[in-house]
Amino acid sequence: MWVSGSLIAVEGEAMTKKEEYEKRTEALLMPIIERNHFELVDVEYVREGSNWFLRAYIDKEGGFTVDDCEMVSRELSDLLDEEDFIPDSYILEISSPGLGRPLKKEKDYQRSIGKDVEIHLYQPLNKQREFTGELLAYDHDSVTIRTGETEMKILRSQISLIRLAFDF
Repeated sequence: MWVSGSLIAVEGEAMTKKEEYEKRTEALLMPIIERNHFELVDVEYVREGSNWFLRAYIDKEGGFTVDDCEMVSRELSDLLDEEDFIPDSYILEISSPGLGRPLKKEKDYQRSIGKDVEIHLYQPLNKQREFTGELLAYDHDSVTIRTGETEMKILRSQISLIRLAFDF
């Protein structure tokens, strides 16, 4: 491993500090997740205002409870204190991904086939930045949705957010 500026190279692959922190946190979390039959949805290390946040989004069949959050938070906090690989001060948050959870991993897309998704784009496509439709297909480069009678293929590089659509 070598360090150059804010990039860290591991096995020939450049990784930002943010990515490294997320990956190392995920590695610490996985034994806790597996032991308790939870699902790790995402880990993110983000700056909001003047504060850094290390967030883990966790789910389980039947819903993730406050007691589950507390247990994971305590165990992970102890491991993070032992490893001490994040030099910045940060706030640790453990939570359920909620209804508006983004689709990020292969399994998220797979379980969402046939369901309505909401897509937000970085730049307008046909003068629109937001689309809602049934997720028909996906691959590494694109997603295909049906809006009404029309099928649309949208490049994943154009998508700023894709999540399940929900009605209230």
